[in-house]
Amino acid sequence: MGLLLGGSAGAESTDPVVAGDGTATLIELNGPIAPAMSRYVAHAMSDAAARDSSVIILQMDTPGGLDTSMRAIIKAILASPIPVVTYVAPGGARAASAGTYILYASHFAAMAPATNLGAATPISIGGSETPSAPVSPASPVTPNTPKGSSAPISTPESSKAPEVNTASERKAVNDAVAYIRSLAQLRGRNADWGESAVRGAASLSAQDALAQHAIDLIAIDVPDLLRQLDGRKVRIAERDIVLHTAGAAVTRVSPDWRDELLMMLTHPTIAYGLLLIGIYGLLLEGYNPGAVLPGVVGALSLVLALYAFELLAVNFAGVALLILGAGLIVLEFFMPAFGSLGIGGLVAFVIGSIILFDNPSQGLHMALPLIVGISIAGALMVATITWLAARARGRPVATGAEAMIGELVEVVSLSRNECVVRYGGELWNAHASFALHVGQQARIVKVSGLTLWIEPA
Repeated sequence: MGLLLGGSAGAESTDPVVAGDGTATLIELNGPIAPAMSRYVAHAMSDAAARDSSVIILQMDTPGGLDTSMRAIIKAILASPIPVVTYVAPGGARAASAGTYILYASHFAAMAPATNLGAATPISIGGSETPSAPVSPASPVTPNTPKGSSAPISTPESSKAPEVNTASERKAVNDAVAYIRSLAQLRGRNADWGESAVRGAASLSAQDALAQHAIDLIAIDVPDLLRQLDGRKVRIAERDIVLHTAGAAVTRVSPDWRDELLMMLTHPTIAYGLLLIGIYGLLLEGYNPGAVLPGVVGALSLVLALYAFELLAVNFAGVALLILGAGLIVLEFFMPAFGSLGIGGLVAFVIGSIILFDNPSQGLHMALPLIVGISIAGALMVATITWLAARARGRPVATGAEAMIGELVEVVSLSRNECVVRYGGELWNAHASFALHVGQQARIVKVSGLTLWIEPA
């Protein structure tokens, strides 16, 4: 039976309806919540609605992500005509930061054993963390008392946090608190604990989350989740819907090629590599005009990298340091400064790489082995350039008047202290301080204009 959302022309029916066609759509949300991920989830939910699935399972394991991407997913959940179940799984998974908001927005919330959620304090883009606000006595955070218990569960110690100082920080925290409380009130979940997760970065295990009414159930796997959901009611678009999910067929939805491409471009490591290729490509084209290929590849890579960085939360001071570092290293090639330019560029490059993605709450960071590998390659490059420059400096001059010093000449004619000598097939006027004779070999000790100063060899 299809999902019935509207009523008849007369009075609206209050009889519960059976949801969907008996299938469950499984959408995997693994990794940071970025624009490509939100696009994939929204499209997958639209496809599930078009197929008239009974339920959408959003299987989640995320460290968090961007606020705009999180809100796009939540809007899709709130607008979904099909019940959405957020399931934090498998064991060891987490729904941290933005994942907590998505879980609170879902019609049903479930977790697998050995999972956790929470730590939803907003973090500012650009690298500096927004300090958490203290729990004000005027609005104490006291979690709801579970059913069957006479004593309230105490707020976790992790909810105690440093004081917020600036107006922008208070604005961000208060906005996040209001948002998660509104979601909790919509779904009947523990709004007070949600506020503590925002203000104090509180976290809960699966068992504690169930005890504090942050989630609805704990399931070992997807079949167990479907069995526990069977027979539950949910209200969507003013209609009560009954889930019949026991034994339902599960359909997994995979990202299409466009989502895969966006996810690849917005991966921190890929974006980092594209930035490096773009910088070096344009620098090499600038030092070798007409090469064309480095410029084309560099420009294309740089545009793709900047597109990815605009979608990601990056520290633009890190981007500036990367560009400066790469420029100094390349400049060392053309203006050997015995390592000073190269070492300065390498230091700027390493620092920029480290702080480029320095927002751990969003799960965006550079792999340390990659930074170390590229840094070692840059150090070897700088060392090679320095060695070549020092070696070239120790060589004798090969051109000009200086190159003639020490060369042998043959005396052709004599006239007191003046004489004519043959050097390199040419006749030169020469001045000698010692007695010489025709045919004798002499050595050049000085070049003054067109006159050579010589001495016996």
